[in-house]
Amino acid sequence: MRNLTIDDIELLAPAGDWDCMKAAVANGANAIFFGVEKFNARARGKNFTMAELPEIMSYLHSYGVKGFLTFNILVFEEELPDAKALIDACIEAGVDAVIVQDLGLVRMIREISPDFPIHGSTQMTITSPEAVEFTKPFDIERVVLGRENNLKQIKTIGDQAKLPMEVFVHGALCVSYSGQCLTSEMWGGRSANRGECAQACRLPYDLMVDGVHQPMGDIAYLLSPKDLAALEILPELIEAGVTSFKIEGRLKSPEYVANVVSKYRKAIDRYFEGRDPMPAKEEVRELQQSFSRGFTYGFLKGTNNKQLVEGTFPKSRGVYLGRVKEILRDGVVCEIEAPLKRGDGIVFDAGDPTKKEEGGRVYDLRKRGVKIEGEAGEGAVIEIVAGRNDVDLKRVHVGDRIWKTNDPHLDKRLRQTFETEKPYHTFPVDIRVTGAAGQPLRTQWTDVKTGSVVHVESELPLELAQKRPMDEALLAEQLGRLGGTLFELRGLDAHLSGDVILPIRELNALRRRAVEQLEAERRKPPVYVKRSIDVFGDAAPARQPVAGANAQLTVLCRSLEQVEAAASRSDVGFIYADFEFIKQFPAAIEAVRRAGKQIALATPRIHMPNENGYHRNILNLKPDAVLVRNTGALYYYLKARRENPNEQHPRLIGDFSLNIANHKAAELFLEAGCDVVTPSYDLNIQQMVDMLRRTDGSKVELVIHQHLPMFHTEHCVYCTFMSEGTDYTNCGRPCEEKRASLKDRIGMSHPVRVDEGCRNTVYNAVEQSGAEYLQNFLELGVPSYRVEFLEETGDKVLEVLDLYSRALKGEISGTQVWRTLKATNQLGVTRGQLVK
Repeated sequence: MRNLTIDDIELLAPAGDWDCMKAAVANGANAIFFGVEKFNARARGKNFTMAELPEIMSYLHSYGVKGFLTFNILVFEEELPDAKALIDACIEAGVDAVIVQDLGLVRMIREISPDFPIHGSTQMTITSPEAVEFTKPFDIERVVLGRENNLKQIKTIGDQAKLPMEVFVHGALCVSYSGQCLTSEMWGGRSANRGECAQACRLPYDLMVDGVHQPMGDIAYLLSPKDLAALEILPELIEAGVTSFKIEGRLKSPEYVANVVSKYRKAIDRYFEGRDPMPAKEEVRELQQSFSRGFTYGFLKGTNNKQLVEGTFPKSRGVYLGRVKEILRDGVVCEIEAPLKRGDGIVFDAGDPTKKEEGGRVYDLRKRGVKIEGEAGEGAVIEIVAGRNDVDLKRVHVGDRIWKTNDPHLDKRLRQTFETEKPYHTFPVDIRVTGAAGQPLRTQWTDVKTGSVVHVESELPLELAQKRPMDEALLAEQLGRLGGTLFELRGLDAHLSGDVILPIRELNALRRRAVEQLEAERRKPPVYVKRSIDVFGDAAPARQPVAGANAQLTVLCRSLEQVEAAASRSDVGFIYADFEFIKQFPAAIEAVRRAGKQIALATPRIHMPNENGYHRNILNLKPDAVLVRNTGALYYYLKARRENPNEQHPRLIGDFSLNIANHKAAELFLEAGCDVVTPSYDLNIQQMVDMLRRTDGSKVELVIHQHLPMFHTEHCVYCTFMSEGTDYTNCGRPCEEKRASLKDRIGMSHPVRVDEGCRNTVYNAVEQSGAEYLQNFLELGVPSYRVEFLEETGDKVLEVLDLYSRALKGEISGTQVWRTLKATNQLGVTRGQLVK
């Protein structure tokens, strides 16, 4: 990796509204990411409007700041025209890049423009060099790596893939891999892949081990990570080759944006100036004050499950002050571990955040009954008196933790950084002046930062001076009066013939015109190619309906008992093995082949650097097909095909986790080399029908029965709460002996299963059935239907398959299927509009 300079580094800040955008610019961000009212992963935020795009980009570019529009959600079929309209608007407004999740949208953008910049969102689940390579044919100029990548992996990806890398360095952490969480919509109809995350990971759960409740004390938030704060390891990130440092927080306040951006700006500058970049204790406290569930490096320093999830509270706490030592008539005694002053906000934490907590403003501070003037310092034993009627001291206990939740003085200082009429930054200009008597004064103004040059002449000609002629000092004084503008004079070079003069008012008018032209140059949008396209012009022609008797039933099994049961049925010709450990695959292959059927082996959902050995083993086992669950693995198998064209290769079936939500995404994966694709679980029945009308249904397989895989996470519940270890090297592998599940607030226990990479999947407790929609899909030409099992016995497998086989043949209705199974009647994560 080449040595990076400060010009290579981008500090990328969030903006949910204009105040946040100004706060980011004022405090040193190099680039801003923001969303408009539709199509972005923060649907709950205020967001901007599409009509504001030209104004936003003009404002940002005037300060030399880039603007990236977040388009990081899945796009449904009937939304493609609106998506095209937004892309057109971005191109015209000069947006510097769009941050995209949906590869179908990537395909459409490239149809519209070959040169409009695209950044691959973290929602693409890009975590390996191979996943980066998969994006290169689409000219994606930058990728946002998964938050689960550690420093060593980041360096490996950068060294091998040689594409600029963007990494989250601060803010809330998702416990699930981004782009792989289906929980919000499953439980609340709000999809994380549609920007409507309901934060199910922040809810309390009971841990069940082999069906028995395991007491956890005050630990209830088993999936709620601390907040990411990588400020202290910023040098290591730079040395790993990270070029864009991304701050999470488009739902946060402008004070939060100002605080975090300023801290990372200072650290980056200190590093490249050769000074100690480590933050002072007070800087870290100020970061905690704006928002903190407790800070962690996340996965950047490697997996440490014990440090990632603390488990006792799910929301921001601020700065830890200490514990209650004594309760007085009007306050409490505490030895404080951070400064405190009147007006600060505090909360008393009794260990159960689901109950009302006492808190309010600090009304007074005393030491042994004597009033403290100003701020009480760290380490002082003080009496804290809350505002009258703010705190019921009868509900406060000795030992309760006290948190400083708000610091009005800090907020005021942060607001002052962006609530000002003056420009936040100024930029150097060089001026060259020439002229002679009888000619206009000619000036050339160069914006040193951008290289833009403007030429401005006086409207009046120069005259011979009778008394005091103009000289370089006078010109520098008059033309350099740039206060209140974006510019400051760096140097002036004057070449005047003879003793000449020009009225001061004319010099002032010339200066104003020059500034206007320089600012206009800065505000000019970049120019991209833009073509007119028909978004449905590449739709597949309508296909003939499939007779139910000719449809194929496929079965995904997670145990050998399930495989043997499925293989015994004459109407099942194709079986998937999706086992926790690859050493279990040979037995499944033998059982399926013995029955004269075909088998596919499933890959893990995540592909990390140096994990290709797993896929080499799959190829060595020579299955009939591979169920491919990520773009990194897909690239590996496609490369194997290219490099060994004379060998027989398994068919490649793209699974739901590739997030195919429209016909363009389906075509992209089919053209890339998938033989069959499985649509995203984010589609409801109406959206599925809309997509299938424009897609070759013969190359589609639909999942019609399953326990929905909700969270897919690097965080291991088994390691964190069922062992003394911190990761797979020292946890003792409790997952091989026991079965864990998470019991939610309504009493449902959701199974937690482990894969070969020690990643956890939390499955929904109740299976769901799309049997009611089989006739819709048969009419659209879909021939293949998958039934997925989780923990069912062999007998249950046979019962379920019999019902679906009869439904396909028209012997029973889809309604009879799901009612018999007591399954949820829905497809994917939502029921949709075709439900009667």
